[in-house]
Amino acid sequence: MQTTHHTAPAMETLPARSAMPEQQMLDNARACYSTLRLRRTVRDFDPGRPVPRELIEQCLLAAGTAPSGANQQPWHFVVITDAARKRGIRAAAEAEERAFYGGRAPAEWLRALAPLGTDADKPFLEDAPVLIAIFAQKYGIDPHSGQRFSHYYVPESVGIATGFLIDSLHRAGLATLTHTPSPMGFLTQLCGRPDSEKPVILLVVGHAKPGCQVPVHGGIKKPLEAISTWL
Repeated sequence: MQTTHHTAPAMETLPARSAMPEQQMLDNARACYSTLRLRRTVRDFDPGRPVPRELIEQCLLAAGTAPSGANQQPWHFVVITDAARKRGIRAAAEAEERAFYGGRAPAEWLRALAPLGTDADKPFLEDAPVLIAIFAQKYGIDPHSGQRFSHYYVPESVGIATGFLIDSLHRAGLATLTHTPSPMGFLTQLCGRPDSEKPVILLVVGHAKPGCQVPVHGGIKKPLEAISTWL
């Protein structure tokens, strides 16, 4: 009978973290909530305020620390700042949006969007200084053999990493919009990505335009008792 031997994983001691009094832990948690509750989805960006590349790179590094299935990190972020490329993305996205608002979208979906005042025109795709196309890697390719190998929990992993990224951008003082034209396969070609990757979100990033208006939502977010259960 053949015996299967498994290589023990490389392990290390958990990096030291300063012991924190319980009150400080609670204060930190409250401060985090106070910061994140100010985050708003923005559709009016200031085209005259650039965003330093290093700032975006630091936020991407934070996103890359997210947990993932089998630590396979099945994500790729394409940062677009070139004006011509942004123009091409806007044209492709608006073509899909016109089809969406012109008949593809169910009436129920359109009713849900109505309070936000959205339509097929997406000027923010050119006004914002940075677009980040987020791709999910459906499978990996072994660099030595060229063979495919499976990725696990891809939607969950990419979703967590995207949350880390939005959090980091917000804490850095930037505004964001999660744009999801459907379908968005045009991003694969425009960003030069392989078939093994699927575009899932186009994250619009920049500074909000002075006087930017956003929908009122102070009382719309669900209360704690509506989003959590203790057993």
